[in-house]
Amino acid sequence: MRGTFAPGTQLGEVDLAGRLGVSRGPLREAMQRLVAEGLLRSERHRGLFVRELGPDDVRDVYLARTAVERAAALQVLAGDRVAAVAALEVPLGAMTAAAAAGDAVALADSDHDFHAALVAASGSPRLRRMTDGLLVETRMCLAAFQQTAPPAPALLAEHERLRDALRDGRTELLLDRLAAHMDDAVARILAAMPGAA
Repeated sequence: MRGTFAPGTQLGEVDLAGRLGVSRGPLREAMQRLVAEGLLRSERHRGLFVRELGPDDVRDVYLARTAVERAAALQVLAGDRVAAVAALEVPLGAMTAAAAAGDAVALADSDHDFHAALVAASGSPRLRRMTDGLLVETRMCLAAFQQTAPPAPALLAEHERLRDALRDGRTELLLDRLAAHMDDAVARILAAMPGAA
């Protein structure tokens, strides 16, 4: 999910199967799963389309992400913080390398990997499944509105502050920083969205 297809794009089964080098049967099954997950929409007698997102969708995606990541953070704080912090160092290292290289795609990937690692550290398979879907929707939000991330050093610092609050066991600080991080993302996306003020 990298924004290859713009929101509203009609997806032709034959063309897409050819582009992806897969047969139509498995593609049809995968597309129906994406419809069920709300990433594509099906119109009778017209076909499948990439879902278009509005301001309420963006707010809702980040509301859900905040709830899931907050729950995960509370689990991690009550468990093995040392292992969780160690797991966060991998995406933080990747973010540092991406920032140094000026690689916006790798920076976004490592940002999402950081959040996935935080949730994975909770040990909850359900939170992890929810996060997987929400991070796909997050990519759709970012790609659809050509949202510009904060400068790489600022984005890296935000994630380091999240890690530090977790490492130090500072529950309220971690939850406040997590909420602020999500709120900032929503504000940046909505600022890039025509008529979303």
